[in-house]
Amino acid sequence: MAMERRTLLRGLAATAAAGPLASLLAVPAGAAVSAGAVASGSAGPPLLHQMRGMWIASVANINWPSKPGLTADRQRAELRAWLDLAVARRLNSVFVQIRPTADAFWPSPYEPWSQYLTGTQGKDPGYDPLGFAVAEAHRRGLAFHGWFNPYRVSMQGDSARLHPDHPARKHPDWIVAYAGRLYYNPGMPEVRAFVQDAMMDAVTRYDLDGLHFDDYFYPVNTPAFDDSAAFAAHGGGFPDLAAWRRNNVDLLVREMRQRVLAAKPDIAWGISPSGIWRNKGTDPLGSDTNGSQSYDNLHADTRGWVKKGWLDYIAPQIYWNIGFAVADYAKLAPWWAGVVAGTDTQLWIGQAAYKVTAAGQPAAWFEPGELSAHLTLNEGLSRVGGDIWYNAADVRDDRIGSITKVVADHYSAPALAPVLPRLAGGGGPRRPVVTHARRTAGGNELRWHATGAAIPRQYAIYRTPDARLPDRRTARHLIALVPGTRHATWTDPSGPRDATYYVTAIDPSNRQSPLSAARRPR
Repeated sequence: MAMERRTLLRGLAATAAAGPLASLLAVPAGAAVSAGAVASGSAGPPLLHQMRGMWIASVANINWPSKPGLTADRQRAELRAWLDLAVARRLNSVFVQIRPTADAFWPSPYEPWSQYLTGTQGKDPGYDPLGFAVAEAHRRGLAFHGWFNPYRVSMQGDSARLHPDHPARKHPDWIVAYAGRLYYNPGMPEVRAFVQDAMMDAVTRYDLDGLHFDDYFYPVNTPAFDDSAAFAAHGGGFPDLAAWRRNNVDLLVREMRQRVLAAKPDIAWGISPSGIWRNKGTDPLGSDTNGSQSYDNLHADTRGWVKKGWLDYIAPQIYWNIGFAVADYAKLAPWWAGVVAGTDTQLWIGQAAYKVTAAGQPAAWFEPGELSAHLTLNEGLSRVGGDIWYNAADVRDDRIGSITKVVADHYSAPALAPVLPRLAGGGGPRRPVVTHARRTAGGNELRWHATGAAIPRQYAIYRTPDARLPDRRTARHLIALVPGTRHATWTDPSGPRDATYYVTAIDPSNRQSPLSAARRPR
């Protein structure tokens, strides 16, 4: 992602030194996400479905693993700790980078094991990191989105340093060297087919909840990225190089949409582009900004993808503060809300937790409430369905309490992950049966079990002060989300004696079952 450049520049020492986070967070695996006594600063009732995600980056060992060559046990411990962090911050989704540089965090038949695991590209880490990560996320009730970079081959520019069996070594004509790095050439049809095959291997073999691209397509708009031979071979009929490049990226996005729908129609497919499509000064349809334009500089027609229905969601990286003259968050968020209006594309906002108190940033980033103010603004935009935070280390570090304030102001109630509009009309799981509700010394204890053949992804617990039905349009009565098991027990430590409880089952698409029968503890 664009922010990777800045993260790499500022160094990784703090993250590596922190080691596993489990010792910092007293959140056991499988813990419920419960509403606490924190007062919410939200203007209205909390959303029932809301994206609350964070990016966990693997390239250059930004987040996980914290350095190459760790033992499998240490890698697993670090990943558990990142997932525990997500639970502690009341998030519901993680976006984990599993193909950072044309390599793999799973045993791929297409590309070698990632060097960021063992320090040596192609070396087996001794376990299946992706399989482990997906299972651990789901055990905590977290949605797992596989984060892929489609075209980046290497963070260095010498193909001889790649694994001998790397596709780039076997097909040197597929590669473009630029600015000290290697890229697959997006203008070659065989490259486009190959990178899709490599990514779809993970989609078809693992229980991913989403396939996610970051903002890297063509690296820059410059002749120094030498794809002239491919343009000569495949660019006929296009008015110029830029139009051809844009079409190449369009083909990748459209074809990925088709392949995801054909193979796994119940997962989410989306992209987190840079925050500016085009400036209004360049295009009247653009935003009231004056920054780098993804349409022109990265050849990414992000607005067009939404309007053509090629994405389930778009998560623009609006990494600027409210009032920033070049790119004002308060102008960009409404602009993107207008882009998705009238479409089935969901809008989640990429939030720059990494900028808080970072050197060289405007004064707004030294205010604890800047990020919370972004979410407050979003509450007035009905098309904004949530946020994704970059990156996991910044969510953990909580500089000047900015993340604590976001959680207090906006995440006091749990939230289910979003339901894709194209899946909203499908059947949900069968309702669970609550077999037990009683008063104990620890609070109101509930026991229930699933009734369908499939074990739900999680359960939602609703509480009302009397026998009325809960409001399921909002999270007003939602008090906890519990990871799915066949049989479950949960205790509400603060539940009053006269409370009424209901339980619903949630499937992997975040659809709810009907309510269980009402139960009052005795």
